Amino acid sequence: MNATKTPTAIAAGLSLALGLVAGLAFPASAQDWANPYGEWRYWGADLASTRYSPLDQINADNFENLEVAWVWRGDNFGPNPDFIQRNTPIYADGLLYTLAGSRRTLVAVDPGTGETLWTFREPTTPRWEASPRKNYGRGVAYAEIDGRGVLYLVTPGFFLHALDAKTGQPLEGFGGQIPIDGFPETGSVDMLATLGHPYDVETGIDPRIGQITTSSAPLLVNGVIIVGNSAQPGGGGQTRIENVPGDVQAFDARTGEHLWTFHTIPRAGEFGNDSWENDAWRYVGNVNVWAPLSADPDLNLVYLPTDAPTNDYFGGFRPGANLFGNSLVAVDIRTGERRWHFQAIHHDIWDWDFPVSAILVDLTVDGREIPAVVQASKQSFIYAFNRETGEPLWPIPERPVPAGNVPGEWYSPTQPIPTRPAPYELQGLSIDDLMDFTPELRAMAVEQVSDILLGPIYTPYVHQGNAEGWRATAQCPSATGGTNIPGGPVMDPETGIIYVQSRKACSGGVLAPGSDRDDGGPDGLGVTVVDFSAGGGGGFTAIDGLPIVKPPYGRITAIDMNTGEHLWWIPNGETPERIANHELLEGIDIPNTGFLGNATALVTRSLLMYAEGRGGNATWYAHDKTTGERIGSVELPTPVSTAPMTYLHDGVQFIVLPVSGNGVPTSLVALRLPE
Repeated sequence: MNATKTPTAIAAGLSLALGLVAGLAFPASAQDWANPYGEWRYWGADLASTRYSPLDQINADNFENLEVAWVWRGDNFGPNPDFIQRNTPIYADGLLYTLAGSRRTLVAVDPGTGETLWTFREPTTPRWEASPRKNYGRGVAYAEIDGRGVLYLVTPGFFLHALDAKTGQPLEGFGGQIPIDGFPETGSVDMLATLGHPYDVETGIDPRIGQITTSSAPLLVNGVIIVGNSAQPGGGGQTRIENVPGDVQAFDARTGEHLWTFHTIPRAGEFGNDSWENDAWRYVGNVNVWAPLSADPDLNLVYLPTDAPTNDYFGGFRPGANLFGNSLVAVDIRTGERRWHFQAIHHDIWDWDFPVSAILVDLTVDGREIPAVVQASKQSFIYAFNRETGEPLWPIPERPVPAGNVPGEWYSPTQPIPTRPAPYELQGLSIDDLMDFTPELRAMAVEQVSDILLGPIYTPYVHQGNAEGWRATAQCPSATGGTNIPGGPVMDPETGIIYVQSRKACSGGVLAPGSDRDDGGPDGLGVTVVDFSAGGGGGFTAIDGLPIVKPPYGRITAIDMNTGEHLWWIPNGETPERIANHELLEGIDIPNTGFLGNATALVTRSLLMYAEGRGGNATWYAHDKTTGERIGSVELPTPVSTAPMTYLHDGVQFIVLPVSGNGVPTSLVALRLPE
């Protein structure tokens, strides 16, 4: 089906398509992936990161009857109460758990009333104060160990804590006491102690070596805690070439004993080390696993989506493909050994890291039942593999891509391009992609890009003072996607249909001398100033606030992963008022443009539900999963800021929406049907 058709136009054909899908040999009920019925034990609902719930108490007949059950406020938990809410709560064994504030306080909440039951907060340390991602906590982990519920929390200071899930007390016999005032006598692990870099227990790693922190929750599988990590936020802020690699660590869930470390930048003698020319592996950092993890407990595999090496947009100091940057790596849970990998971008110079967890799903492709893993991306590709072997479900050939001429840069001559599914959002930029509400507006847009280098996806950045006179390269999607983590795709495991959110966002790519952005002081990360760093965006992506590209500006696309076919797409919510009432569009009948943001979605047995995301309308929408037709909407106190969740408590289905913005403090809003 044509992915650009609206739900109304394709309803008849889609009914036939879904009828064929329904005839495939799907199990009567999807595997629970370690998430009991009615619970939401992981950031992504389950070990497979589907963000799916089999609950159907809330359905098409009663959706618009939803009302606010309770509101939990997080503005009393530490400094910066107005920061963006990035945490998705979990629900396990009758309790709701969330994170609050930049101190990442763990809070147990009564799921029926929103009452705070207990809290746990790590003592303040210089390591916390220096962390670049204090406000990025995305959740906690839960497991049942010897019949007892245990919570696992990772913090900005790079500590791991294990707590009794009912009382919040530190777990006896886990880890030990950190030699810092205020830490409990048991229940904590200093993850810097096993990372392999010199460090001070209070201040952490010397910034000249680098810096590491955490954002997503650890993953608990087969008695093993697997911990990813993160570095500085992107955007070209790193002006020096050295940093700490984002090595992934594993610990015993009962004792906290360190089990293994997977080197995301391979060391001498390890597979992939030869993809780092000039021995760049010795000093280059990042390649973090900052997105949430997923795992197959039967195959004993955990799936690591990685990001790019330093420094996002220039890699002349790290020639080569740079494994395992921008890769999906399947690692043995017991040993930490690589079983297979796929690198989506060789030598990334666009900051297109994998921003969301891989999703596990059982599919039927060309009559064959396949255990699959599906990875969405910032560049708006979906990469799909046999999750046991790493074999692509459909060919992903290497295709030639444009080369650049930035002095000293190394360019990969090819990049892997999936043949199925087709891209679900704008890639690259051409004149045909520019807005055309009127001939006059089209002419203005064409003039706006007259000194911008247009081209297909993977067109490299230009540098200031280039001989051709380009002001910037059009990077489409931008470094924030395409698809990004605030929402993330959701998967219906009963049908194998993925609903992937995306935004049609471009940015300008231009490099400037690193010395122009480096302050020259001793407090920056690393030592050696990079030749080039991000030098601004070129300022071409809008005209008086009106996006320069054609709508829709944001969308959700339904893709059947059994066939790789697009089924339908819908705009992300409604046309923003600033667009609908824009003076340049006065008197023009425009279609629903959707909101330029990442929809925050979840899928249940009965509905696809979502909000427009950060900065969008304060509205919760429901759509028919098979046709995309809107069923209804519910007004909210303020916009939803990150991925929602749902659970069944005392026989009642609740939906919990993390919200922030518009003057409303960081909060959780719980919806339910009237009693």
